[in-house]
Amino acid sequence: MKNLFYASFIPGLSEIISEVLNERLLDVKIYKLLDGAVIFETEITYDKLNFFCFNNIFSVIDIKDDSKENPARTPKRGNDDRKGIFLIENHIKNFFNYKEESNQKKSNNSEFNYEPIRNNNRKFKSFRIVISNENVPASINEKLRAEAEKTISRLSGLTVNRSLPDTEFWFLYRYEKHGKGFSVFMKRLTLRASWEKALNKGELPPPLAWTMCRMASLSPGDSALDPFCGSGSIPGAAAKYFHITNITACDNSKETLKTASEKLKKRKGCNIKIHNIDFRAAPSVIEKHSIDAIITDPPWGLYKNINNDSFYAEMFDIFSLLLKKDGKAVILYINDENFLKAALVNFSLSKSVPILLSGKKAVIYVLIKK
Repeated sequence: MKNLFYASFIPGLSEIISEVLNERLLDVKIYKLLDGAVIFETEITYDKLNFFCFNNIFSVIDIKDDSKENPARTPKRGNDDRKGIFLIENHIKNFFNYKEESNQKKSNNSEFNYEPIRNNNRKFKSFRIVISNENVPASINEKLRAEAEKTISRLSGLTVNRSLPDTEFWFLYRYEKHGKGFSVFMKRLTLRASWEKALNKGELPPPLAWTMCRMASLSPGDSALDPFCGSGSIPGAAAKYFHITNITACDNSKETLKTASEKLKKRKGCNIKIHNIDFRAAPSVIEKHSIDAIITDPPWGLYKNINNDSFYAEMFDIFSLLLKKDGKAVILYINDENFLKAALVNFSLSKSVPILLSGKKAVIYVLIKK
């Protein structure tokens, strides 16, 4: 039996997400690839997916395209911001009016997959409904919400808890293009706090650290360096998911390096060298031309003279000194012409991927040492 999933990811990484899905799931069918989300089908069950590039994964119960709505009754996007809410409310009505025992498709050309509703962890006792209109929390008619809660409770055996539930059921509207969008009814499979609340200050979300390591084309025998390691997200991802055993992590902050050290010490069988130094001192502790890949997230405006061109020139000179010939530097930074100009003295640009991280625009640069 095929499983349909909705997965969210960092906006800007659509091409990479598509590559990863097709590489790892031989039977995958991608239904919708959006900026920040993908809907895909596979025979693989959730517990065996093992993807590290997603923020959250949901099991899809039903999808309803707005092309199936009566155009005369549907508010136009741009003229009425309630279009998404209108479609969500109609979707909810279809849900609790739909006859579960019927195998015939209804006039709305939709059949609900009740398995995700019924199939719950034994530890789960409660749920809540989340309404999202174009990735923004929204409210709906309270009577409709109560009817949907009643139906889900009956089918799942769970009780409603709008504050601290064990699981969530989502009705989400997303606009696609050409005035069309869709509403999706789904159950959240990953239950975690938002990255912003769970991470240390300045720490990269694990899916982004994983993605940057993948863009570096890491192999187990490679040597990797993060000269601005902070709390250790990138070295941790390189060790855990890419089985890199020769890793060097540097940072000039004792506080953040302590967090990194505690995290990285847990990686057994991994030779992780940790240095409390400024990146400028890296050549004093790392052999020249010994590193296969530098994967890092330099500070955005925190260094003294960060806006001075000399910072960029100095950084790339050191990176070039430490990297082997044709070594890679994968760097997360702001879109800065002076930054790229300094990089191209010793490196060629292989790829640049604009992303949106916590509402801020950034770019992942993939550079090859000349």
